Amino acid sequence: MKVLFTYDYGKEKMDSIRALGYEVEIIDEGRFTPEQVPYDSEVMCCYNPFDRLDITKFPNLKLIQLSSIGFDFIPKEDILNKSIILSNNRGGYSIPMGEWIVMNLLMLSRKAVKFWDNKKEKKWKLDSKLTELYGKTVTFLGTGTISSEAAKRLQGFEMNVVGVNTKGTDTLYFDKVYALEEVKTAIEQADYLVMVLPFTERTNHFLDKEKLSWMKNTAMLINVSRGNVIDEVALTEALKSKTIAGAALDVFEEEPLSSESELWEMDNVFISPHNSWISEQRDNRRFNLIYENLKAFIQNKPLKNVVDIKRGY
Repeated sequence: MKVLFTYDYGKEKMDSIRALGYEVEIIDEGRFTPEQVPYDSEVMCCYNPFDRLDITKFPNLKLIQLSSIGFDFIPKEDILNKSIILSNNRGGYSIPMGEWIVMNLLMLSRKAVKFWDNKKEKKWKLDSKLTELYGKTVTFLGTGTISSEAAKRLQGFEMNVVGVNTKGTDTLYFDKVYALEEVKTAIEQADYLVMVLPFTERTNHFLDKEKLSWMKNTAMLINVSRGNVIDEVALTEALKSKTIAGAALDVFEEEPLSSESELWEMDNVFISPHNSWISEQRDNRRFNLIYENLKAFIQNKPLKNVVDIKRGY
């Protein structure tokens, strides 16, 4: 069975895939030409080569294993029409992203960015308006693995950890979980609102002007999911008018964020370049999932993280 990798995990790891019984082909996802693609592959392990790689040309492709969590960029209809199994990397970036959320909460509450700016200007200026996380409410829109890792790490801060999922299903490390129909109640009580929703047609601009108006004017927003789950125009207006107090944004509707965006100039906004998933462990965790799924696939056993393309997660 032939497997196509668009990223080289190194000789030792690739040899372990060969030892499972696969013929391994490797092309560089960022540099390959169409002529280099082995279209007779039955499995493909990749991130996003789909703008230059035609899925319809693979006659025998049975499984696509993504190294990402999101899959809004895939050619959905082509994959559905060919009955290709799609598996993602759900959980693979949850630990660094959980830590990133905690970092953002601390930075926002303790105005770390402002003090960093003061340092660059050699400005010694006390700020008496810092806040604590202790006793505050953090609401997660979405209670998946990323939220759970963040919630687990927040236990020592003695915050009130609230979540929202489809049916209000109880989730470990959350003090209270609301159903989606109760989202207004969950947003209204939040001192910090964290967006961790998967991007689907239903969640496009989920946090719109109306829902932003439900937030306290002292509340702050963190987004580590996808930029499109928030109406960026409405968010910009809310931040400009101080309808909400601030935001830490790692994702945007269009990336890179345009240099013309007003968000760059706002002193109540922390911006990072879709960086929350990065850590020195990312390749190990990605490969471990790939190895386990390829082992299961060749042995006709159930796979991890098979996604429902039509549902969007």
